[in-house]
Amino acid sequence: MKLQYSIIISFLCSLVFGQNTSFEPGKVWKDTDGVHINAHGGGVIFVDGTYYWYGEFKTEGKGGNTALKGVSCYSSKDLYNWNNEGIVLKVEDDPNSEITKGCIMERPKVVFNKKTGKYIMWFHLEFKGKGYDSARAAVAISDSPKGPFAYKKSYRPNKGVWPMDFKEEYKLASTTERNLKSWSPEWVTAIKNGMLVRRDFKKGQMSRDMTVYVDDNEKGYLIHSSEENLTLHISELTDDYLDFTEKWTRVEPAGHNEAPAIFKKEGIYYMITSGCTGWDPNEARSFKSKSIWGPWEALGNPCFGKDADFTFHSQSTYIFQVQGKKDQFIFMADRWKPDNPIDGTYIWLPIKCIEEKPVLKWLDNWNLAYFTEN
Repeated sequence: MKLQYSIIISFLCSLVFGQNTSFEPGKVWKDTDGVHINAHGGGVIFVDGTYYWYGEFKTEGKGGNTALKGVSCYSSKDLYNWNNEGIVLKVEDDPNSEITKGCIMERPKVVFNKKTGKYIMWFHLEFKGKGYDSARAAVAISDSPKGPFAYKKSYRPNKGVWPMDFKEEYKLASTTERNLKSWSPEWVTAIKNGMLVRRDFKKGQMSRDMTVYVDDNEKGYLIHSSEENLTLHISELTDDYLDFTEKWTRVEPAGHNEAPAIFKKEGIYYMITSGCTGWDPNEARSFKSKSIWGPWEALGNPCFGKDADFTFHSQSTYIFQVQGKKDQFIFMADRWKPDNPIDGTYIWLPIKCIEEKPVLKWLDNWNLAYFTEN
């Protein structure tokens, strides 16, 4: 009842003052200029009283998922109303550039490095005209959360480095594994035992859907879908967050997870992912662990309510904590529109942890009072 009352008050305020006072998941979300927010696959950080939302800038038509502009940024004081800060990492006209116009730049995440005082952006990069074969993690840097970000380089992570918990017998390939039928029991076992890790050992591991997580001790991690999207990798970043320490592990080998989003509550790490069904939604998965390095325990679908089996027709992209609120976490997801990507909408929902399991319940309309009233 209290939540309904607060929503009614918020609605009346929006009519009077012309501002958003609540979240409406799945609805068109306009910025302060009245234009649909264009920051897909994104993430949020908080700096000096302001939230910054970074995302993929989409364009119209079936080619709208390629990067024709770059990475966008919006700023907000209250999480409801967002100002367009423009393109903070621009594609380049140089055809020899890794981020030339027409490449693919996905899931940008920005974190602040306290040691260097720099803002670091990681994103999934595919070279122009290569489809999704490049599978690289790319990094850019800025002095300000508003950019501009200067592109540094891209990686196939952990080149020439075995996972930290990789068995010695897995380092040698079987002479018959190349002939295994996909998804046969023998093939699944071979994947679990590192068949694709061995394949990519010399050139570096694949990195597609990804997120960045900074722990309480300021250690940074890239969490990325690898091994043809069959296995998640967690790769520790160097102290400046610009490279890898060569310390990494695998999560759910052959589990077919992508779109990782992570948060930590009361010493437990929680991760929400999706299955791999292209642009089509599927049932979310969730996991928990007492260590970033695992083992990770599968917890099942965290979603409840109408269309929970399809993650409310969306796919996870990020989880962030409301500033100054210990137990207030917001789940970010996208409703992709591959035929006209610019029309994609956003799902923001509150996360509750019940008996050490993340729970996402569908709400048509909610505001931050939900956390204290439920």
